[in-house]
Order: sequence, then C-alpha cells, then structure tokens
Amino acid sequence: MKNVSHAEALLRIQEALRSAVAAVTQFVPGNVEASYKAGQDPVTEADRVANDVLREVLVRDGEGWLSEESVDDKQRLGRERVWVVDPLDGTREFVAGIPEWCVSVALVEQGRAVAGGICNPATGELILGSLETGVTLNGQTVRASQRASLAGALVLASRSEVNRGEWDRFRSASFTIRPLGSVAYKLALVAAGVADATWTLVPKHEWDVAAGVALVEAAGGFVHDLRSAPVKFNSASALLSGLVAGGPKLRAPIASTLDFRFQIEQWG
Repeated sequence: MKNVSHAEALLRIQEALRSAVAAVTQFVPGNVEASYKAGQDPVTEADRVANDVLREVLVRDGEGWLSEESVDDKQRLGRERVWVVDPLDGTREFVAGIPEWCVSVALVEQGRAVAGGICNPATGELILGSLETGVTLNGQTVRASQRASLAGALVLASRSEVNRGEWDRFRSASFTIRPLGSVAYKLALVAAGVADATWTLVPKHEWDVAAGVALVEAAGGFVHDLRSAPVKFNSASALLSGLVAGGPKLRAPIASTLDFRFQIEQWG
C-alpha cells in the first residue's frame, strides 16, 4: 500500500470535514429528532448522513474504518492504516442546541493516532494537525499550553461527569473547571492552547478521542490513560479507559491531583 504523508492525510481530513459539515447543514441544532441507543446515547439522522459522507471521502483501498455509526468491520485489525471517526461527537449537545459538538476524524497508523481534525460548525473552529506538521486553528499555528502549574489553569470537564458528581472531589482545587460537551472538542481546545488540560474519569470509545489525541500530541502536549500508559488505537474492543491530556509541563501536577491509584481502583 502506498505510503501517505501526514500532509496528504490532512488534506483528505480537511476535505472530509468540509463535506460532512456541508451535509449536516440541512439539520438545525436544537430542532432535530433523536432516537436512543442502549445506554440512552442519542443518535440522529445527521450522525448517519455525516458518517456516509466521511467514509466516501476518506477511505482508500487497503485502509480500515472504525466509526461510532458503522457496524464494526474487524478486518480493520489487520490494516496498518485505519480511519477512526465520530461523525458527530456531542450528539446530546447537538440535540439540545448547545454549540459544543463537532465532526471528528483521525488517521491511525500501527495503533497510533498520527493525524486528526475536528470542526465545530457552531463556533467556526477548524483544528487540524499531525505529528509531522503540528497543529493549526483556522489556519494559524497553535501549540499546547506551556503552563507549569495547575494553579489558575483552565481544565475542561465532561458536563455529564460534573452533573453526576464525579468532579466534586476537585471543587476546592486551585484550577478553574469548565463543563463542556464533546470530548473530541475538549481535546482539540487543549491542543490549541485554549485550555490547559482535560480528563475524563470514565471509559471512552476510540472514536470519541482519536482525533483529539492526535491533535494534543501533535501540538506538543501529552495524553495517557488512567494508568499513565500511552493510548493505543485499533484494538478489538475499541474501548479505552479514561483519558488525561494537557500541556507538557502539567503531566506531574495532574498526576498528583488525580491520584492514579484511586482511579485504577475505582474504574479497574
């Protein structure tokens, strides 16, 4: 299979995002019908339309595909290059008309997310990046936060986790907590240096985070799971433990704050 440079991959990602966003403009956030999967996760016709467009633009012969809105084809496990996408990450926010959803696309090579892009049409943000090229926000080069302390930092939290009380233990912390929707969007904002860090205390699927992981690492930040291990993609289960991401100098302060032993015992 012909090698694809990260620059070429980013051109394909950008075209796929543009096409998917154009396809979902027929749907009005806050005024769409939703059905519900097991676990009460909403899905809309916009998710399915975006999924079809992304697959058509992205996939070439010999490449694998993993998407929240497609039946999992296990042939991907034998592919060196796999597209991991969430056609509409933050569907709950999309249905509610909250501008915190995005289209999320990642290229995974040999288990590592090497390039990614997210587009939030509601805010006009397009964040693209790869390990070879770095990261841009609407065409301007950006990088992860260089803050060395959590004091005064902006940490993005899952709105659902906050509502369930899972962030109560950080209520007296020295950093600012901002609840937000899509996890892909949160990771992209960390990559862009708009926020200093984010973490999720519950398992996530690969399609939720692959693009964001690629962006954070491409921007010079760090990402690992709750066991402090690197995040690997294209696994059989496609389920990851929780995730921690931030600027490069925040790895130790975040580890101290989270107390990973607690997390491992809590989430196994």
